[in-house]
Amino acid sequence: EVRLFLSSLANSRHVAINTQKIALNALAFLYNRFLQQPLGDIDYIPASKPRRLPSVISANEVQRILQVMDTRNQVIFTLLYGAGLRINECLRLRVKDFDFDNGCITVHDGKGGKSRNSLLPTRLIPAIKKLIEQARLIQQDDNLQGVGPSLPFALDHKYPSAYRQAAWMFVFPSSTLCNHPYNGKLCRHHLHDSVARKALKAAVQKAGIVSKRVTCHTFR
Repeated sequence: EVRLFLSSLANSRHVAINTQKIALNALAFLYNRFLQQPLGDIDYIPASKPRRLPSVISANEVQRILQVMDTRNQVIFTLLYGAGLRINECLRLRVKDFDFDNGCITVHDGKGGKSRNSLLPTRLIPAIKKLIEQARLIQQDDNLQGVGPSLPFALDHKYPSAYRQAAWMFVFPSSTLCNHPYNGKLCRHHLHDSVARKALKAAVQKAGIVSKRVTCHTFR
């Protein structure tokens, strides 16, 4: 009876997965606590999770969103759109990852721990170079305090002065310092993805796009 009831929730009433799980937990509590008859394993038909169709935005909508962003966020979301980067892949980019002469970007530790090369939209090069110059000024101030960008643990251990090298600067540095999770040293990490997501949400609203769910992944 329990099996048939749970299956009917999926087949006939088309309830959500969580609703079916709540019903199962309630029945398990009833049988175990009051009827003293543990249910054990029940072979019932699980409710299916509805698939959310991916949101698609037009080139015109992309431009409307980008136009209301500041330069830094324009670069971030144009890299997502034009280079196919994921948001965290983009925010982790360091100066050394850009090859302006050959127009490419090296993405390290992408999905599945793999690295790859991606095309660098040439129209972004002047803006990226300006961001690098801004990051360099931040780095100069940080270096005076003996602080620099967060580095891979092995590199920091082997080359203690690597934090002074411009190549290891984040192109999108955080506005605040933090403690490195591995060694506790004060450092400057890259911009947190939540900052970019909030900027996107504000830009979408400002651009007047209300009928679509636009996320960072929408730009890929």
